[in-house]
Formats: sequence, structure tokens, C-alpha cells
Amino acid sequence: MPPAQRDFYEVLGVARNASADEIKRSYRKLAMEYHPDRNSGEDAADRFKEINRAYEVLSDTDKRSAYDRFGHAGVDGAGGPAGFDGFSSFEGFGDIFDAFFSGAGRGGRRRGPARGADLRARITLTFEEAAFGTEKELDYTRQEHCDGCNGSGAAPGSEPEVCSECNGAGEIRRAQQSVFGQFVNVSTCGRCRGEGRVITSPCANCRGRGGVRKARQISVKIPAGVDDGQQIRLTGEGEVGDRGGQPGNLYVLLDVQPHELFERVDDHILYDLPLNVAQAALGTNLQIPTLEGDMDFDVPAGTQSGDEFVVRGQGVPRLNSTRRGDMIVRTTVVVPEALTEEQEALLEQLAETLGTPSLPSQHKSFLERLRDAVAG
Repeated sequence: MPPAQRDFYEVLGVARNASADEIKRSYRKLAMEYHPDRNSGEDAADRFKEINRAYEVLSDTDKRSAYDRFGHAGVDGAGGPAGFDGFSSFEGFGDIFDAFFSGAGRGGRRRGPARGADLRARITLTFEEAAFGTEKELDYTRQEHCDGCNGSGAAPGSEPEVCSECNGAGEIRRAQQSVFGQFVNVSTCGRCRGEGRVITSPCANCRGRGGVRKARQISVKIPAGVDDGQQIRLTGEGEVGDRGGQPGNLYVLLDVQPHELFERVDDHILYDLPLNVAQAALGTNLQIPTLEGDMDFDVPAGTQSGDEFVVRGQGVPRLNSTRRGDMIVRTTVVVPEALTEEQEALLEQLAETLGTPSLPSQHKSFLERLRDAVAG
């Protein structure tokens, strides 16, 4: 006695009121899972047949109606497992078949326009150029369409011919018989490599490639506020595309040279200001450098080594913004290594009056707080 057939809705894992799209999606998922070429389980072949039989019925409006009214008895005459004839009658199976035998989808079919490759180049900037922006000339080479054949690869006066191997389809189809029916294996045509056309009279200038390498110079606008390691994308400045495809992009990596006086932290700059003992103790007014020239700076009396003072708006302009970071002036009290007799006498007198100092209270500097904020 043959085994009882399972409910077709149960086989596909859908409700009895499922839409046609829901049935199709479930079928495709299960067919991919249980296809014998992907599933080596003992019951994979039987489950695969059962899934396809259920879909054959439920995807057909008349058969589904008959099945809903009479069950399996209403559709057994319409071709059951004994009359199963492969997959030719299953709508939607072509997509699954191609996924198994042609890579991702219909990979063997004649290819369309191909996007050109992306290119990369480097530009070196000074610290100031990165801060305030500039314009640089960039020389590089890229693949461009051959002037002799206008990118076709064929000699002037000739045209690529239809491939005799695939008749212009760009793919070869071969039928194979198996226990599950007839399969059609689709592969890219080896003679035309999927193009569908073959160049019999190649262009002498590019030797049939359709493209040649050419030197190119472009002007690159560097916005204010860029930093070392960032890159700029120049759309359409990469390699030209084949068969009329879009050109690739050019990515310009920025190398920013370090500054001899300043260190950059985010949009801020750090400047180390050396002071002698007297300047730190008594305070003073000095000229200090900035990115835009010297400025007056007041050192308050009692300044300690490592103290930091914030000069607002003297940092690096923020990228794509009108605001600027700050300049942090960090002081370093420099103790002289060699003294005259007079200086020694004066310092000895001062030491007697000052006594032994105590350590100042520990606190986080502006720069430490900034780095903590940047680090998250």
C-alpha cells in the first residue's frame, strides 16, 4: 500500500489562504534546500519531488481549486508522482535552476556594459595646505578608449562579427538527462567570452583591446580641514568602461606632512611654549606663532610646567564647516644647565627665601580631556 500523501499546503509550509507570491517564495526556498545537488540527505530526493509536486498543483489556479475541493483525489489524474516529467512545467523553476548551474542567476547570458575599474593615487600636502585647503595638479595614467577604433577593438572599416559558436547569445546550453528529468547546463561561450561578437580584424593601434593607456592631468580641489590618511573621490575619473559602460572613480589618498611647531589633535593644534624660571614665576608677554602668523600672548605669573592655555578659534577649520578648532598652548619651564657666578648667587638668595615647595594638585589638562573625548 503506497504511503499516504501529505497535505500540499503542509509540504510547502504555507497557510491554505496563502497568496500566489507566498507559495512561490516558500517553494523556491524549499527547492533550494532539498535539491539533491546541494543536499546529500537520504530523503532529499523524495522531499524534492514532494515539494515540486505540491507547487505544481498549488501554483495552478484550476488545480488548486480542485485540490481545495476534493483533496488529492481531485488532482491525481493531473499527473502524480508516477507521471512526474521533470521540471519543464514548473513556473519559476528557471531561476532556481540557474542558481545551481550558472553561478548567481543567468551568468552565461551575453554581458552588458561593464563599469570601468577604480584607480587610486596619492597627493602630499603641507600642514597649512591641509588646514586651509588648496588646489593641486595630479598626473596619472588610465585606460581610455582607443582613438583608432573608438573603443570597439575592430579595425577601422570593419565591425565585430556575430559569434558562430553561440550565435550571438554569449552562452552555450547543453541538455543533460538525469533521474529527475532533463537539465540544461548554461555556460559562458568560450570563443567570445560572453560578448556574443568576435573581432576578426583587430585594430592595429590597440590590438583589439579597445583601449589604450594614456597620461592624464587633472586639477584636484582640496577642501579646508582635511587630515592625513583621508581620501577624496573623483567620480568618473577612473578607467573607462567597456561596451559603453560607466567609467570608474579615482580615489586620491592624502599624505599630510607634519609641522615643525604644531601637533594636530582632531581640529585643534598643540603648541609647546618654552619659558625660563623667571618668566614662569613673574609672568610675561610673548610673541607666539599661529597658523596665520605671530600673535601676542600673556603668560600669567605662577605658570607651571605643563600648564595649558586655550586660544579660541586658532586651530584647523572643520571640514565642511565655517567653524575652527582651538590652539592649545602648553608651557614647559626650562631649567638652565649652565649659570654664571652672578646667576648662581642670585638663585641661592632666592632659594633661601622660597623654602621647599609642595607639589601642585593633580588635574587633567585640556589636551587630556580632549583626547578622552575623541577616544569615546
